[in-house]
Amino acid sequence: QIQLVESGGGSVQAGGSLRLSCAISGYNYRIAYMAWFRQAPGKEREGVIYIGPDGSTTYSTSVKGRFTISKNSDKNTLFLQMNNLRPEDTAIYYCAAGLGFLPLGRRLSGEEFAFWGQGTQVTVSS
Repeated sequence: QIQLVESGGGSVQAGGSLRLSCAISGYNYRIAYMAWFRQAPGKEREGVIYIGPDGSTTYSTSVKGRFTISKNSDKNTLFLQMNNLRPEDTAIYYCAAGLGFLPLGRRLSGEEFAFWGQGTQVTVSS
């Protein structure tokens, strides 16, 4: 089994930065790809940013140029660096992991991810 635990959420003013972490435990060597998703009140879950086993990334257009995804060298922590935050970035942020192969067009599709964290709240005020 694979466990994911997010941390680092909080409240920040527009233009500020936050760094989210996702601690990975269990059979993490099996993980092929990971991503961050978010869900704002009253809205559907949205894929934000993806990282593949080869380090390739895919970004939602809403965060490109502002958010960055990375892993530490031991590959047991996933990070989301969020800069120039906007009020519309307010949401619960989830990290997710998947196994096997993921087609390019499915990288930000939540249905392709089998493992999820509990989420961390990010609130951006104007």
